[in-house]
Amino acid sequence: MRQIIIGILLLNFFQSIAQDRISRDEYISMYKDIAIQEMKNSLIPASITLAQGILESGDGNSELAKKANNHFGIKCHDWSGEKIFHDDDKKQECFRKYRKASESYRDHSEFLKKSRYASLFELKITDYKGWAKGLKKAGYATNPKYSELLIALIEKHKLYEYDIPSKKIKEKKVKKSNAHSEISEPKSKRIGDHRVKMHENNIKYILVKQSDSFEKIAEEFNMGEWQLYKYNDWPKDKELFGSGVLFLQPKRGKARSEFHITEWGESLWDVSQLHGIKLKKLLRKNGLQANENVEAGTKLYLRNKKK
Repeated sequence: MRQIIIGILLLNFFQSIAQDRISRDEYISMYKDIAIQEMKNSLIPASITLAQGILESGDGNSELAKKANNHFGIKCHDWSGEKIFHDDDKKQECFRKYRKASESYRDHSEFLKKSRYASLFELKITDYKGWAKGLKKAGYATNPKYSELLIALIEKHKLYEYDIPSKKIKEKKVKKSNAHSEISEPKSKRIGDHRVKMHENNIKYILVKQSDSFEKIAEEFNMGEWQLYKYNDWPKDKELFGSGVLFLQPKRGKARSEFHITEWGESLWDVSQLHGIKLKKLLRKNGLQANENVEAGTKLYLRNKKK
């Protein structure tokens, strides 16, 4: 009789544990809307965010997820908020603690804005495979199969379907005008002290004022200064000066125009900014070096490689 009672108690115990566990389908249903909202705010694919949440939190059943609302295994680093200590690669490592799961998702988006992940934001939102491989390459996780696991989760549960709304948050394409037109002016929106405009190569930009600084603009647009430097091929030890175009998004791998004829005093960087093409791509297409001077009248190829 005693053994029967113990057996019943154990059965009830394990059943209660099972009932407390969240299934994968339940996890997806609970957090997909948060992932989609983060995609709209931060341009990180919802499929990637969900897959990482599933993998890192064990469908929301991990100790970190339950006790600290930490769904992405983000460690303390320079965190000044609440903390929790948990055995991971080492014993009793420090992890961030949140009041609710949505804060964990928000912090995950902020975490991926670090410079080591900057190249990911040049990928299309629908390129979940590129994002998965990029996260692994940037050292997000130590598991050598991390990217494969993310891709498998996304494809098995069709999480890529949640990336479809990305079409709604992409900037409306500006109608193609004169091939040599520098900037398409009609589409613009004022944010703070600057009016955001759309370059003909479909890139957001502002016109810099004499009183501007990278710090001021980064704060105004809730960006990192590193993003402004990177998106504009700007030397990190060089302050912002003068006036002109400053891109708020990465330049493209090619321009709208087929080629550009240089004018006197025009640098390769000037051409890069004029046409919204990455400087390294411009150099590669024309077989040039970064600090190389080009004579006036030089024909630079902007779409295809010089033969």
